[in-house]
Amino acid sequence: MEKIILTGDRPTGRLHVGHYVGSLRRRVELQNSGEFDKIFIMIADAQALTDNFENPEKVRQNIIEVALDYMSCGLDPTKSNLFIQSQISELTELTFFYSNLVTVSRLQRNPTVKSEIQMRGFETSIPVGFFTYPISQAADITAFKATVVPVGEDQLPMIEQTREIVRKFNSIYDEVLVEPEVLLPENQACMRLPGIDGKQKMSKSLGNCIYLADTEEDVKKKVMSMYTDPEHIQVSDPGHIEGNCVFTYLDAFSNEQHFAEYLPEYHNLDELKEHYQRGGLGDVKIKKFLNNVLQEELSPIRARRAELEKDIPAVYDVLKQGSDAARKVAAQTLSEVKRAMRINYFDDAELIRVQSEKYAGISD
Repeated sequence: MEKIILTGDRPTGRLHVGHYVGSLRRRVELQNSGEFDKIFIMIADAQALTDNFENPEKVRQNIIEVALDYMSCGLDPTKSNLFIQSQISELTELTFFYSNLVTVSRLQRNPTVKSEIQMRGFETSIPVGFFTYPISQAADITAFKATVVPVGEDQLPMIEQTREIVRKFNSIYDEVLVEPEVLLPENQACMRLPGIDGKQKMSKSLGNCIYLADTEEDVKKKVMSMYTDPEHIQVSDPGHIEGNCVFTYLDAFSNEQHFAEYLPEYHNLDELKEHYQRGGLGDVKIKKFLNNVLQEELSPIRARRAELEKDIPAVYDVLKQGSDAARKVAAQTLSEVKRAMRINYFDDAELIRVQSEKYAGISD
């Protein structure tokens, strides 16, 4: 069996460093590992419209932002298939067929759905499209017969629901669909990077993001304003690591080479943490170190983006070619699904033959 990856993002805004450490950086590593036969990376605009239906222009404008972020981070169209979800109509058909395999009560029990509904304040006015997101996601994954889906920990219930749909379809009809495995971030700090204000979720609406496209000056300003330990008032005060954004970001980004380059009096992050916890280490010093680390990571991304921005039509062409190729794959899966469900009426020569003989007998 081929090893295939399917992953993606909703185009509701520019991508930030949380996306980068949570998925983008790993996607590039997987892409370049040579371990996978196919990699599909989707800009999930159809899903973004389920809770932005009154503002489609927001989604439309952010397609290019996400594509630029993807390619700036190193996703290579010659190695990974970058495509737009809404351009693959077969995904809608698969979603419709799969909806008969899932009950309303099962969707209501999905922890991710419950959490997202509460966060968006939908209460009783939940858009059907948003409510049925797990079914749509199952269509996305199975259309490309993905064997591996890189996700954050919060998406595990969604993938489990996909696996349930696959098992039910295969047991009722035929062994057509592939049950995917989950690939979680290896670094615990990358599971969910907090906002610079200490809030658990990094969000554009909260204004607490460091974006991949931010200028060097913007990144520095945001790092220097970052939430640390409110009880660490004097440099001599012992500091707390838990909930301290600077150390969470250093967990996600720093390595020993960074210490050798920018903070040689420490060999590694453990030594820095130990000093901070016993007192005698100021927040400004660790923030300056984090800024150096982030600038080193983000500088080549900014440079690649600046080059890509010079030819936007070429970026759209990448997305068009990727969408055309993705649609061919999804169309093949849909054909297999229809055949398994025995609704491929015009392709079923045996059905036509039997019906012809049946009605020939009646007329005789």
